Amino acid sequence: MSRAPRTSGAAGRRTTAQTFTDAASALRHATVLYDAATQRLRKALQGFISGRQFHSHVRECYPYVRVHTETVARADSRLSFGFVEGPGIYETTLTRPDLFGDYYREQFELLLRNHRVALEVGPSNQPIPVHFSLAEGDYLEGSLSAERRLLLRDLFDLPDLAAMDDGIANGTHEPGNGQPRPLSLFTAPRVDYSLHRLRHYTATAPEYFQNFVLFTNYQFYIDEFIRLGREQMANKKSDYVAFVEPGDVITRRVGMARATGPDAGSAPARLPQMPAYHLVRPDRTGITMINIGIGPANAKNISEHVAVLRPHAWLMLGHCAGLRTTQQLGDYVLAHGYMREDHVLDEELPLWVPIPALAEIQQALEQAVADVTQLKGYELKRVLRTGTVASTDNRNWELLPLPGPERRFSQSRAIALDMESAAIAANGFRFRVPYGTLLCVSDKPLHGEIKLPGMANQFYRDRVDQHLRIGMRAVELLRRLRLDQLHSRKLRSFAEVAFQ
Repeated sequence: MSRAPRTSGAAGRRTTAQTFTDAASALRHATVLYDAATQRLRKALQGFISGRQFHSHVRECYPYVRVHTETVARADSRLSFGFVEGPGIYETTLTRPDLFGDYYREQFELLLRNHRVALEVGPSNQPIPVHFSLAEGDYLEGSLSAERRLLLRDLFDLPDLAAMDDGIANGTHEPGNGQPRPLSLFTAPRVDYSLHRLRHYTATAPEYFQNFVLFTNYQFYIDEFIRLGREQMANKKSDYVAFVEPGDVITRRVGMARATGPDAGSAPARLPQMPAYHLVRPDRTGITMINIGIGPANAKNISEHVAVLRPHAWLMLGHCAGLRTTQQLGDYVLAHGYMREDHVLDEELPLWVPIPALAEIQQALEQAVADVTQLKGYELKRVLRTGTVASTDNRNWELLPLPGPERRFSQSRAIALDMESAAIAANGFRFRVPYGTLLCVSDKPLHGEIKLPGMANQFYRDRVDQHLRIGMRAVELLRRLRLDQLHSRKLRSFAEVAFQ
């Protein structure tokens, strides 16, 4: 939340805070403050690059929003967000109103409706790191000498890791004496940090990310998503208006103007580490699909950055090892529990924390399997099994000396094993993002059916298209739910932040 500045470089220009009883007016004021601060930073940075001499530290700060309540009367007990827990002062810093404007306005409206007190908006004491003020595509340090780059650190605020940890989300944040309590899971610099990381890892701008996210660990799914995305763009009646690929290459739906100029993008010389593709709807309820690659570290990394966009749900669609003799290659596994042996979140989310299944997600995934396969009732059980998924950080777990982990798998009642699902679900729980997992059995190493090239190729041809269509159908079903249905109270803690 707000932090004391090291200098008072911008104090002379600082405007006083204003109070608002209208969400749109509060957002406009925050936007004016943010835009003016970042423009001043950019201008100062341009002067520095051109050789201008500075005699004092250059500082601009994020805007904040604050609410002050004096009553213990609580909001409607059925709500999962949009209210503060009790009397006190609550605050968060704000960034990128051009990207988060609709989200901020919704959160402001909920606070005004549920507490009937004014919102205060003003400039905070949290410095904007100069790198986070740059416009899209600006990379100015490359034009500086090593000496000038060092001087940059003296004159401008750089990213401060102490201002962007995940203590609020982890439940370990303790405000100092007299400091406001948090309104949001993420401070403005934490959000900005992740926005830059998303661009780096996915080669697409945060503006194109949609509110429903599909994670996968195989390029085969991405290839099929690209085919389906272009198919949608050829359909005049499609609800999707654009398909965006790495490099911000945009294909518009047939009949719409094609992208030109800076909006057109260009394909990168090589794919990024975790390429993202976006089927865009005007209200941002489309589908983003990301190939996170293999391993729990990747799953943890990318989900920690996607989380700042506050998506409505994310789903893991990938392959797994079937652990039961009754399973066949190509069967589906709907996770209702997770055995976490991936170790990537043990510090942030101890193993004694349960990761519950979310009824709304489970129902949507099961219904999607039924809709796409045209199976129901007892026949559906032939291809879909619900149970515990074990996740490991050891890709070659089956090569461990006997008895290996098989006994633990049996004791946990696990029916499948993968490397990414537990991290995706655990970070969904941790960041209050509705989550779910639907896997497809690609091998059965405990029963002698290991993945071999010929078997794998046939499996991919037979199942990838259907599996992806199931995931997309699940998104269609989830899209129909009200936000207060989807963002379950099961994801909220005792002393919860007000922002969704």
